[in-house]
Order: sequence, then C-alpha cells, then structure tokens
Amino acid sequence: MSEPTPKTEVKPESEHINVKVTDSSTDVYFKIKKSTQLKKVFDAFCKRTGKEARGLRFLYEGERISEQDTPASLDIHDGDTIEAHNEQLGGY
Repeated sequence: MSEPTPKTEVKPESEHINVKVTDSSTDVYFKIKKSTQLKKVFDAFCKRTGKEARGLRFLYEGERISEQDTPASLDIHDGDTIEAHNEQLGGY
C-alpha cells in the first residue's frame, strides 16, 4: 500500500481586506470588500472622527482617491494605509 499524499489546501485570495485610514492623529481600521466603493469608508471615518468629508481629501500612495474608487480599482492590498488630509483652500 502506498501512503496517502498530503493535500495542500490552496486558499483563494480573500474577498476582504483590512485597511487603515489615518489623519496623522487618529488611525481607524476597516475590514472591507475589494469591491466596496471607498465613499463608504470615507463616511465611516468622518463619523468616527467627527470630521466632515467635504473638508478632507483622501490619498493612497500620494494619489487622490475619488468616492467611486474601490480597493480593487486602485490595487489596494491587505494592510495598506489611506491618508486623510485637510482640504486647503486658497493660499499662496
């Protein structure tokens, strides 16, 4: 008799990822689907921090994120960080 070969289970890539949204003073962690529009994350971040979404801009790797973007469309991976910055109006 031959010994059974051990089965190596290949797990499919998870449909969910964990992302951190930070404004330098507060870090908020979210577990979201790769297909979730990031507007939901922005709204939840603002609700938790007491800030208004229209006063913030969100960046991933230095590029501005639109509300319709998804983690899949921006190639955001598990553990990545989205930065929230105050919107600057006017100036020199």
